[in-house]
Amino acid sequence: MKQQFHYATITEAVEKLHHQGYTLDFSLKENMLVANDQQYPADEFEIADLYRYEGASDPADEATVYALVSRAGLKGLLVSGYGISSDSSSEETLKLLHYKYQQKQS
Repeated sequence: MKQQFHYATITEAVEKLHHQGYTLDFSLKENMLVANDQQYPADEFEIADLYRYEGASDPADEATVYALVSRAGLKGLLVSGYGISSDSSSEETLKLLHYKYQQKQS
């Protein structure tokens, strides 16, 4: 899978993707995506695109911006740290989303 960096910063990515209709701001909680006090099963979503950013000097600055779409047409963003800033339950959910994304790319 070839990664392309379309946006220079996380802030720019979030702003531009919001303009493209990715208006929900998700967080992860035990296999669920949470936005605006609503919970959605993570397995109902697919990664439409992702952007990975690495901190120049601080590994805590590493993050990935996920553009997510549900089967029902809901669109939103998940900004998640990786490496030392990720937790195990979020990591498992993201692995499932990544697996679906990779299958779609093949």
